[in-house]
Amino acid sequence: MNLKAFLQELRTQRWDDHRYYHQSRINQSLHFISAISFLVAYVMLFIDPALAAVIGWVISMGTRQSGHFFFEPRGFDHVNNVSDAYKEEIKVGYNMMRKTILIGVWAGIPLLLKVQPAVFGLIAPATDTAGWLHDTGIAWLALGVGGLLFRVLQLCVVKSPFTGIVWMTKILTDPFHDIALYWRSPLALLRGELHDPMPHVRAGHPG
Repeated sequence: MNLKAFLQELRTQRWDDHRYYHQSRINQSLHFISAISFLVAYVMLFIDPALAAVIGWVISMGTRQSGHFFFEPRGFDHVNNVSDAYKEEIKVGYNMMRKTILIGVWAGIPLLLKVQPAVFGLIAPATDTAGWLHDTGIAWLALGVGGLLFRVLQLCVVKSPFTGIVWMTKILTDPFHDIALYWRSPLALLRGELHDPMPHVRAGHPG
């Protein structure tokens, strides 16, 4: 694999993700918070994987996806001069439809473990709330890993293994990149700037 081509594709995926899906200053600020909590979750993976998954899904994904669902503008994108349907069609990772399905599965896991603590005999049933929370965390961890690998395999088939590997790298390193990219966003939001004017996007190059 050519390193130069790999890094260029990584920059392209990050650039498209930023310009198409992070125009709201609220969304950017929530991504900043999400990124910090993801780094905490990364550390907790080596200490308490179940707790790491709870942090990752409830705090990190909660802030991140609420930014996309509730604050990011939809409809025609005047910054990039493209329709929302076009952006959803070319999205490399999880577009809004895929995210909705993934979140639905995520929300259903703790309910399943309440109704079926043994998951139809697959695991030892939890006997208290702490056990149920631990089982939920482990299941969420499996969902996160499975969701990542599933999309990578999809990309390998519909696009190329190269695209899939680059996207996986992007996802795993997004917390570091988002902190560097969006740490000023809360300050801009405090100044009353609800949307990033994105002059660098309008000029056609990263700022």
